[in-house]
Amino acid sequence: MSADRLILASGSPRRRELLSSFGLDFEVVTAGVEEDGRLDADPEHLVLANARLKAEWVSERHQGRVVLGADTTVCLNGRIYNKPVDLDDARRMLAELSGRTHTVYTGLVLVRREPPLDASIVVASKVRFRRLDEAIIDDYIASVHTLDKAGAYAIQECGERIVESHSGSLSNIIGLPLGETKALLTRHSVMS
Repeated sequence: MSADRLILASGSPRRRELLSSFGLDFEVVTAGVEEDGRLDADPEHLVLANARLKAEWVSERHQGRVVLGADTTVCLNGRIYNKPVDLDDARRMLAELSGRTHTVYTGLVLVRREPPLDASIVVASKVRFRRLDEAIIDDYIASVHTLDKAGAYAIQECGERIVESHSGSLSNIIGLPLGETKALLTRHSVMS
């Protein structure tokens, strides 16, 4: 294992898959932290704080390695929609997002203890939901594991059933904005 090999501080299979598209050799280490789940927080500050929490926890245990932390949330009219606690919560979220446009925020934090590296960005994309009735919501929940997804949905999994349109980075909505991630890693010589 190379001392300069990147570590992704996330257990998300979607982030792992997206980062793999760069052809980078990286390791995945899931941070043992309790994320901030406040529903009334500023979404940009929330995703950055959670991404930093994960990245720094991993960095403390792998000094000298570059660590990428990421966190994604959904926000509608100042209200945060993190991962639902149960299926009823998932149904509530989908019903509240129905027929409306929300913003998906992802915070990225790149850290290394020595030599010091600390860089961060937030990326935002917009998603407009179709009007969803109970039958569509129940069908979606039966088709997609919604409990591990911010806002109780995944645009890449049966998204056409619930999403009318989106703008901005599609990969950001999935959980890792590829263009911005590549630029961040390139700027700090993690990849060329």
